[in-house]
Amino acid sequence: MAESPHDGDTQIIDSCGNIFAYLGFPPEETEIYALRSDLMNHLEKILRERGWTPTEAAERLNIGRARANELMRGQWTNFSLDMLITLSARAGLKIRLELTETTEHSEPLLL
Repeated sequence: MAESPHDGDTQIIDSCGNIFAYLGFPPEETEIYALRSDLMNHLEKILRERGWTPTEAAERLNIGRARANELMRGQWTNFSLDMLITLSARAGLKIRLELTETTEHSEPLLL
């Protein structure tokens, strides 16, 4: 019988949902990295669903083809949060920001 990958010394812990926090980044940086990563993932997915090629994305988003290639490959570290928001707006998307307290019983604040 095969052993479970969680047998032995493996410890499973609850996740906060932000990998950057586990990598040791300061809390204020983890939020920015997570926002950039999430926004890039959504933007890339939508562009692919629309069937845009990198050339078409470059034309429609008013960026160079090399930047469009980076965008279509999900290279979020090459894009600032401001630029990802700008590109999303150029793609006809609306951004909504949700702020929540770090306590588990707080209500979200929508801006």
